[in-house]
Amino acid sequence: MQSTGRVKRQSAVHIFASEYGESTLSEKGSGEFDPSFVITKLGSRVNRVIVAGLLERIEGRDVSNGSVIYQGQLRDPSGVNYFSVGDYVSDTVKELTIQLSEKLETGEPILLMMVAKTRLYQTDEGAVYTSLRPEEMCVIDSSRYASWLAKTSDYMMIRMSNYMSSLDFDANIESMSKSEFSEHQQLGLVAARNHYGELDLEHYRLNVMQALDIAEGKLESASKPAPQRIEPTIDEDNSAEQKESDDIETAITDIINTLDQGDGVDFETIIVNAEARGFQRSITEEKIEEMSDSGIVHEPAFGWFRLV
Repeated sequence: MQSTGRVKRQSAVHIFASEYGESTLSEKGSGEFDPSFVITKLGSRVNRVIVAGLLERIEGRDVSNGSVIYQGQLRDPSGVNYFSVGDYVSDTVKELTIQLSEKLETGEPILLMMVAKTRLYQTDEGAVYTSLRPEEMCVIDSSRYASWLAKTSDYMMIRMSNYMSSLDFDANIESMSKSEFSEHQQLGLVAARNHYGELDLEHYRLNVMQALDIAEGKLESASKPAPQRIEPTIDEDNSAEQKESDDIETAITDIINTLDQGDGVDFETIIVNAEARGFQRSITEEKIEEMSDSGIVHEPAFGWFRLV
């Protein structure tokens, strides 16, 4: 006779927004109480996660049954996690959500940590997105955030190492069973490699380096919201434009210098990592072209860039 009891509670995984947000594969067991998993490109099977970062937005939205769903954004050094809080959460989480929504209006920076259930959904157009459903959350200080960054970086480096080691085996359970990975790891790595194909880890490595920089004390950019824009004078406007241009050039130079292994860095990797630093894609594209025209970078192969 089969047991109808609930399966054990899944452990929460420390994870950056970049790894979780790029996921497009989910897995659900056949049993009524079997957990569902989101499978990341690195082969992580995540049912619950521990995330943290700067709270950027919480907005309430009325739904047809008369209740309110709050939708928010939580930014870490690698990107943004999207989450929603509805009637299904505990009173404690909902009350804190309302308080934070009001607090955000004052412009005060808020560092938030949460344990959340994972969710993958597909739009009518076929696009796949990730979101989170908070189970617990709390406001944290910069010291605790630094600790989370360091621990999450460590776990991500382990997952990258495991992924690279898995390439010594074929992407099937029969071959992977000869490895030292646990059954849970084998399932995730096989599913990820078959679904996502060949994987470039460079932007993950940069995410780790950025996170560790912040953990070591460079917290200003990670814990302060963008300043409110004040209409500048003509001179101030020109100065601001020049500073923005200098900032994106410095970022591109740093990305190429960090990631270039001898053949240059491909265009999309530069764009993705610049976006992780807060620069819009269109601005980065224009600056790469400008740096190429002025001889700061050159293109040894189409779509690959090196510093001169």
